[in-house]
Amino acid sequence: MTPLILGLSGRALTDDERAFFRDVAPAGFILFKRNVADRAQLKALTDELRSIAGRDDVPILIDQEGGRVARMQPPEWPAFPPGAAFDRLYDIAPVSAIEAMRANTQALAAMLREVGINVDCLPLLDVRQPGAHDIIGDRALGTDPMRVAALGRATLDGLKAGGVVGVVKHVPGHGRSTADSHVELPVVTASAEDLESDLRPFTTLNGAPMAMTAHVVFTAWDAERPASLSPTVIGDIVRGRIGFDNLLMSDDLGMHALQGSFTDRTAGVIAAGCDIGLHCSGDMAEMQACAAGVGAISPRARERLDAAMATIAGAADDTPFDALIAKRDALLALTGA
Repeated sequence: MTPLILGLSGRALTDDERAFFRDVAPAGFILFKRNVADRAQLKALTDELRSIAGRDDVPILIDQEGGRVARMQPPEWPAFPPGAAFDRLYDIAPVSAIEAMRANTQALAAMLREVGINVDCLPLLDVRQPGAHDIIGDRALGTDPMRVAALGRATLDGLKAGGVVGVVKHVPGHGRSTADSHVELPVVTASAEDLESDLRPFTTLNGAPMAMTAHVVFTAWDAERPASLSPTVIGDIVRGRIGFDNLLMSDDLGMHALQGSFTDRTAGVIAAGCDIGLHCSGDMAEMQACAAGVGAISPRARERLDAAMATIAGAADDTPFDALIAKRDALLALTGA
């Protein structure tokens, strides 16, 4: 198995993709809007990915947050609210906000499981800061670290109840960034003392099964390298200060925050301490270059991967989807929005 999670180009696998995935044996796959048409098509696609992998529990990821980050969209699938909706409810009724989030993400998980998706890149634990770039914006669960942690825990619990693994992101925090890491490399100059509030949600939820790094430079810890490529940030902060010892993947290796060849980027995130590199575009030449940068997955990374996927074995909460949506909507209506 290769320590990569890879994308694919379209709504069905090409012959080249089939051959490449069989040869490389990636740790998992990630889907985007370009891969999605309807339930039947998507289920057939995930079934084939499982067949190629030869593992029923192969991770098949998606970014289905709600709000503006949703790969599965109406009219085929219902829209879900962004994180900010639950933040507003928390202002007036914290317990109701937690219940609403748990119902929301359990419904989201049911929707994903129906089409064979078993990992959602959610929740964001990025603490939103005034003046930061809107790349996080209303995706965030708030500006208070403990609120973010409480709603993040409800997110993980709801996903797990519905049989889907959650991925906390973007460790050690993207909430202060004044740039979009898809476009350029953000540099955060806050002091280590100030960054303690950014770490708090991740520390509180350090038992999450999976986490995704931030392509952000934190000058207080490593002024030269973004977190995804920094042994200091991953070793001392993510694994050490935060205490996260489960599966750690990089953010997308194709983002313009990173420099150098795809081979070097992939080798770099693994050398820095990520268990798995994430590549999303489905571009074959880029994926081949990524695969050239790594050997077989390490035994420890494989243990972490297997343990993360085992957290949803036997998930059996059969609350009807419509009942979960109705509960969520009734609680969100308390805000009057």
